[in-house]
Amino acid sequence: MTFAELANPGILTQPVYEPGKPIETVARELGLDPAGIIKLASNENPRGPSPRGLAAAQRALAEAHLYPDGGYYALRQKLAARLGLGLEQFVIGDGSNELLELLGHAFLSPGKECVMHRSAFVVYKLVTLMFGATPVEVPLGPGLRQDLPALLAAVTPRTRLVFLASPANPTGVASSAEEISALVRALPPHVILVMDEAYAEYLENPPDLRPLIAEGRKVVCLRTFSKIYGLAALRIGYGYAAAELIAIVQRARQPFNVNAIAAAAATAALDDEEFVADCRRENFAGLAQLAAGFQALGLEFVPGHGNFQLVKVGDGLAVFDALQRRGVITRPVKGYGLPEWLRVTVGTPAQNTRLLAELAAAVSR
Repeated sequence: MTFAELANPGILTQPVYEPGKPIETVARELGLDPAGIIKLASNENPRGPSPRGLAAAQRALAEAHLYPDGGYYALRQKLAARLGLGLEQFVIGDGSNELLELLGHAFLSPGKECVMHRSAFVVYKLVTLMFGATPVEVPLGPGLRQDLPALLAAVTPRTRLVFLASPANPTGVASSAEEISALVRALPPHVILVMDEAYAEYLENPPDLRPLIAEGRKVVCLRTFSKIYGLAALRIGYGYAAAELIAIVQRARQPFNVNAIAAAAATAALDDEEFVADCRRENFAGLAQLAAGFQALGLEFVPGHGNFQLVKVGDGLAVFDALQRRGVITRPVKGYGLPEWLRVTVGTPAQNTRLLAELAAAVSR
């Protein structure tokens, strides 16, 4: 028998997530100098990692021969103190992506459904399919805004999870606290809202769902240290919710699922408040710089609230390829049902200037 014949049937049709190409790969494939390539594809922090986090990671390397604290007590304790929640209301994950998978282990199976937007972060759909559940996708509203009433209308007795992000990836659109609260309060008791807050720190006043958790509403919030804290390579995130929900998710978590270096870096990064504030301020300026550049080029774009912009360029794949050959890596979003658009990460002012210049040349062709 072949390996395919031995495999579980579902794995053979499981879609594969395609991350943005690393600089080294693009340089090798196109014969370019890596030093001349800029990557604006994966929503990474152009300022680099949190200085406090980096220093803590370097110190933790001296004890790399020891297993980590599998309960991640120091990190959960600091999170609990900052957010005013109990220690038992947090779970630590290998990035927020692993937390999505843990929720699948806990709540999904064949016959269950998950509701999401059609152009939502692709991992929601991948996790749903991985556990044999059915993804139910609803279209975005005008201006590529998220349609929360449509999410609610798609809920059936088979629904277990509703996925929502604010700001959303890849559109960058943020939903208001009032919209999110209305959705949570309207969901039936057999449905959990999974609130993806990966880009929440880029908002001046992100929606606060803790009061809803305190009320006993079925909602779990996910955050990551990959974005504004600049720790993407270390793969660490966290979820917070009612203690009962977290206890169930903890049962699905592997021992030592996050390494000690990442845990130390994340714990220290939480104290890097000045770094985070500077990153947020520079990101606002970068969003404005890109928006002005797109307007000058006559290109439609979605005003984003994360650290990226979605811009309409015509043939997205063709413009992506032209930019990449010029040493600028962006992200085509055809896989999200948006073939005419590119997602562009906010870079440094110099990187943004170069992107706009190269984009002008690419679209003119």
